[in-house]
Amino acid sequence: MRDFLLEIGVEEIPAPHLGPATDFLKSSFVKLMESSGLSFDALSVSSTPRRFFVLASSVQEMQADIRVKKTGPAKQIAYDESGKLLPAALGFLKKNKASEQDIYIEKTDKGEFIALDYTLPGRATQDILRDWILDIIHQIPFAKSMIWNDSRLAFSRPLRWLCVLWGPDVIELTVSGVSSGRQSRGNRWLGLDRRLDIPEPRDYLEILRENAVLADRRERRETISQGLQNAFPSGNLAVIEDERLIDTVTDLVENPNAVVAEFQAEYLDIPEKIITSTISQNQKCFSVRDGQGKLSNKFVFISNGDAAHAGLIRKGNEKVVNARLADALWYFKEDTRVSLETYVPRLEEVVFQSQLGSMAARTKRIEELSSLLCNELGLDREQSKLVDRTAHLCKADLVTNMLGEKEFTKLQGYIGKHYALASGEPETVAEGIYEHYMPRGNNDSLPQTVTGAVVAVADKLDSVCGIIGVGLVPTGSADPFALRRAANGVVQILADRGWEVELSLLIEKSLQSAGEDAELKSNSADTVRSFFRQRVNWLLTQLNLDYDVIDSVMHLSLGSIPDLKRRAIALQQFREEEDFKRLVIGFKRVANILEDQKEFPPLNENLLSPGPETELFVALKGLRTALTDSLARSDHKAAISLLVQFGDLIDRFFDAVLVNCDDLQLRSNRHSLLNLVKQEFLRVADISKIVIESE
Repeated sequence: MRDFLLEIGVEEIPAPHLGPATDFLKSSFVKLMESSGLSFDALSVSSTPRRFFVLASSVQEMQADIRVKKTGPAKQIAYDESGKLLPAALGFLKKNKASEQDIYIEKTDKGEFIALDYTLPGRATQDILRDWILDIIHQIPFAKSMIWNDSRLAFSRPLRWLCVLWGPDVIELTVSGVSSGRQSRGNRWLGLDRRLDIPEPRDYLEILRENAVLADRRERRETISQGLQNAFPSGNLAVIEDERLIDTVTDLVENPNAVVAEFQAEYLDIPEKIITSTISQNQKCFSVRDGQGKLSNKFVFISNGDAAHAGLIRKGNEKVVNARLADALWYFKEDTRVSLETYVPRLEEVVFQSQLGSMAARTKRIEELSSLLCNELGLDREQSKLVDRTAHLCKADLVTNMLGEKEFTKLQGYIGKHYALASGEPETVAEGIYEHYMPRGNNDSLPQTVTGAVVAVADKLDSVCGIIGVGLVPTGSADPFALRRAANGVVQILADRGWEVELSLLIEKSLQSAGEDAELKSNSADTVRSFFRQRVNWLLTQLNLDYDVIDSVMHLSLGSIPDLKRRAIALQQFREEEDFKRLVIGFKRVANILEDQKEFPPLNENLLSPGPETELFVALKGLRTALTDSLARSDHKAAISLLVQFGDLIDRFFDAVLVNCDDLQLRSNRHSLLNLVKQEFLRVADISKIVIESE
């Protein structure tokens, strides 16, 4: 048994590239060991900005001999008339690394085939690893790669060294002009040319640790977390938790040290998220709060340099942060010299989409949709005025200095909120401007104000209907306008708010408004409706409802979303009841009989036979009235119970009446009766989609 080490040394690789590449290396090594029949005890695969490494302990030194038994092509296509091997047989031998002497004829019930039965000698693990390294370096996936020398190797950043050890021995190989050895490198501040000899793989991590490199990512991350927790021993201040930022910083440093710094207190007058965005997103530092939860002018950064020079490094970071906040303060003061309303006309200068016009045109469409929603929801005059004002101002911040300079683009809406407050707008309008971008993702919260919720629905509807309307439909994983997220937001907000408004009406109005500014595709209405059906399906899936329950209500998916949600939940609760299962079986017979028929003549009551057929028709009229009452009250449990009770009449009908009889007039009339039954059921759900285990 021997230990194995592969270290791939590179120039600093972007943080987002490290995780996928490390996962690929680990997966590839494990697959290699499994496919080669080799064992090992422990495996560590990790990375720093300047290296990837694979460290395996107690790896089997020699592959066991492998007995190969494989059946190839039929004998008749393997040999020609003279007994020479044909291409099919030669290809079979080449694929299996065998020779003609290894062939024997295997007789089966299907005929004679050539086959192989031989022993493949095991290879030395060192040779297997060498071949793997030469291959794998060319396969490591990166979001972007570069080619920097004549070898044409595509890699995230230039390859600089290879440390490849098999126990105490070097596995000799060359990749892209870089030869393997036993030397690694320490932290940059120790000197770029300082080489570290690694006697054996087991010494690797400790030698790097002694030279200011925590090569194991988990150890590095834990060191950062502890440094942040211990940054303020007095307990009067605390670092704002940001796990995502910790992950990012972990992939930016090799020798983490938490250092406390501060910016000028006057910058605390800037809205909080502008400060924290500057510190975390731009500078990758951590913001700090005091004991009262207020933002402090302290911040913490993770240094990769020599801790002995932390004071000098701190001054450099403070200089950069203060300069950025000085810019932000200037933007804020300059922008708020005038009201937010002042910026609205300048939206004419910003193109939303080439066919759909400017952001000013988009704002007008959002205002129209918001007004429609107010009417449909029955909002009072005062609330409607606040919604109208929110819709009018919701995009104004896009042309301010703060966002126009591209420094704080992720804060759109938040900037608008604070500029609205500075302009004396009502707080609900300001909050609505901020919230109308919600939800920004699956895990984001929903708007809490009516103004924010209404304008959010209008904004997202305009995006989806407009963009799809001009033919830019999301395909596969490509969704450059984030239309799936926008449509998800629409159905989430409608469901959360319990707003009983017809989704189809909103889609129709949105397409109509977009059609006034652009020429829409002829099939745009159908495409948009289909797109929203997928999003409604997604919403119901989030409730952990069975797929067939969801399928049974999807024909109603463009109506009231809250009503659809309650309906599906009620069906889920009924589906395991025996009476309901019998109803499903009976209704499936109805659906199957009518499956291929599209048109039905009016029912002739005079053709109904006395007994179960007439009883079914009479009861159907009573069912229609009762269902209308239950559905008007959104009492879906009562509606389903009515269908269950009606199920006995369906069963008696089928027991007593031959539907597809020889008399064509009677058969057609009975189909019409069953179609009337089906249409009443579809008002609740298409329960023929429900799957019964006994089927």
